[in-house]
Amino acid sequence: MTALTPHIFLQPDGWVPAKGYANGVLAEGRIVFTGGLVGWNANQAWEHADMVGQFRQTLENIVAVLDAAGAKAEHLVRLTWYITDKQEYLDNLRGFGAAYRDVIGRHFPAMAVVQVVALMEDSAKIEIEAIAVIPHE
Repeated sequence: MTALTPHIFLQPDGWVPAKGYANGVLAEGRIVFTGGLVGWNANQAWEHADMVGQFRQTLENIVAVLDAAGAKAEHLVRLTWYITDKQEYLDNLRGFGAAYRDVIGRHFPAMAVVQVVALMEDSAKIEIEAIAVIPHE
């Protein structure tokens, strides 16, 4: 690993490659953890009622927190998504993919998506926790 390659994606021999996420990531450096971020704006106001819109805003919020730490989207090593409606997620995969690529790019860290009954913010349809590793200089 170098400053140019802050982490290594792990692909066990014989496994079918993961699509849109990594099975694992090896990283070294300073670690940034976010809390569970939701899809409201910087003023905690909701601009989107749909899950894809909230997803895009949540990713933008993650990038803003990373920026405050001096990190970038390509430093992400783990995302854990909590969604309230699996079917809404599945029905909008293209929208999720487009929003992800627009905000994060083609960087796909280790990820998990979990359906939950509800989130603490009543209007939230998605909440994401992120972990990033900023490589040593």
